Amino acid sequence: MGPENKKGSLKTDRVTIRFAGDSGDGIQLTGERFTTTSAIMGQEVATITDFPAEIRAPAGSPGGVSGFQLTFGSTDVYTAGDSLDALFVMNPAALKVNLTRLKEHGVLVVNTDGFGQKNLEKAGYQVNPLDDGSLDRFKIYKVNISTLTKNAVAELSLSGKEAERCKNFFALGISYWLYERDLDSTIKWLDAKFAKKPEIAQANKLALRGGYNFAAATEMFPTSYHVDSAQKWAPGVYRYVTGNKAMALGLVAAAKKADLPLYLASYPITPATEILQELSSLKHFGVTTFQAEDEIAAIGAAIGAAFGGSLAATSTSGPGFALKSEALNLAVITELPLIVIDVQRSGPSTGMPTKSEQSDLLQALWGRNGESPLVVLAAQSPADCFDVAVEACRIAVSHMTPVVILSDSYLSSGSQVFKVPNYKELADIKPGLVLDTLENFNAYQRDPETLVRPWIVPGTTGGTHRIGGLEKQIVTGHVSFEAENHHKMVSIRAEKVARIAKELPPLKVYGDKKGELLVIGWGSTYGTLRRVVEGLHRRGFPVGFVHLRHLNPLPNDLKSIMDAYPKILVPENNLGQLAIRLGEIAERPLEKYNRVTGTPFREDEIEKKILELFGRSL
Repeated sequence: MGPENKKGSLKTDRVTIRFAGDSGDGIQLTGERFTTTSAIMGQEVATITDFPAEIRAPAGSPGGVSGFQLTFGSTDVYTAGDSLDALFVMNPAALKVNLTRLKEHGVLVVNTDGFGQKNLEKAGYQVNPLDDGSLDRFKIYKVNISTLTKNAVAELSLSGKEAERCKNFFALGISYWLYERDLDSTIKWLDAKFAKKPEIAQANKLALRGGYNFAAATEMFPTSYHVDSAQKWAPGVYRYVTGNKAMALGLVAAAKKADLPLYLASYPITPATEILQELSSLKHFGVTTFQAEDEIAAIGAAIGAAFGGSLAATSTSGPGFALKSEALNLAVITELPLIVIDVQRSGPSTGMPTKSEQSDLLQALWGRNGESPLVVLAAQSPADCFDVAVEACRIAVSHMTPVVILSDSYLSSGSQVFKVPNYKELADIKPGLVLDTLENFNAYQRDPETLVRPWIVPGTTGGTHRIGGLEKQIVTGHVSFEAENHHKMVSIRAEKVARIAKELPPLKVYGDKKGELLVIGWGSTYGTLRRVVEGLHRRGFPVGFVHLRHLNPLPNDLKSIMDAYPKILVPENNLGQLAIRLGEIAERPLEKYNRVTGTPFREDEIEKKILELFGRSL
């Protein structure tokens, strides 16, 4: 653990902390280690990362700032937080970009070595903010982190540049003392991570201990902060996951439950690439990954794998999803099971590649030529990406349809503590129509209840059939250009997807089951909306909240829930796409709250909007 804290400790139930600096300062690694350590200590965690939108943003500039924010606590943690209790900054640009988020009297740890004149000018400061009194409203701790790091690793034969690279671990050591984190897990991680480069492991361990001991020994830090472990943990195996890792694990689990090989074909694109990377390391679970030359080739290969009998998937972001639209139509008309994961980012076009939006919903619902219905699901948290992946695979296989999963940049790189499910307790995934015999076989004969056609893979004796992008004749699947046949086939494909709503679980309503205002959300807004609504409900406001996982088809009970409230608010990180979708069933105007900034909703802005609808103010 390190030196015993003899200065005293203040107890709190939750803390929001942010590390910020240049993209080369190891900020993401610092945040990940703090988060992992907190999770190991049994605390709830939620994180969000913030990368520069440019690949080579100018060092020391506001555009080059990298940030990692997390909330950890002993109570339910749904989001990475709004206002910061603590901010660690490595240079003036990081201070300038993030200072407005720090609470009055919040902890501010500054690397004074990074506040040279050149860096101040790059950040746009005329006067050094460390000297002009503008930061006096915070608990500011001015630490020459770079110099102290070099001193901490002085026993090693490192160059000045190599030594300074360890400064993130010195800062991490300070944060570990301030918030009573354990050093052991990080030390073990360093030994394992740099087993082949022990001098690097040793340097970072010296920096980590140096930061911890500095905070413990100096009079600069008068107290630390204690957060209890969460009390809700049931017995089981837990791990810390990002949304992309959880998505990959969900695909693998689903493939095993379906007793099918998993095939993922993808083209690297921010922020979805990690799904491809994660699955490429899981070959021992029967996973095949293909890094295609472009987005079109990737989905084409995935469709071929689906035809060949694999559980097939492709992952991308908005621009790549647009390129996949033509081939996705092929999967619709052939009625093959296919998973398409869209990790949304800010658009249009290249947009802001490292920022997030919920702006691909309409593209997922209707962004193809012709009548081309398919299933659309959305994940609500990093850990939920596992469950959504399993659900998507179940629907795709049992209903012979493509399924689009909407994640986003917040979820993909955000992280949570994840309880690894008991594999045996996961429901089996089975085809929706299995023929007893292939005698008089027809490729598009259907189950009368679900309208699902059989999945007959090449090489099946007696299962020869024709498949392709031309319209099919009802039942036989032969090519047909007959007008009434086309109308019937279009209608059957739409009805097949619509009937999936019959098997969806009842929606959960948080807060009032019947009240004055219903908030409806989807995707990564879940944590913020739930926390705000439940808080207002406890204060006596008649407000309820429903979060949608299934966006097509919509749950059958959604309309009756909506009818129980005279007002409905739909907050989205777009200009109102779910509101358009809900307009089909609402039969009345909906209140909208839309913001497209590449940043998450803040709890206070959602609360302000809700109170406005109640005729109140904050």
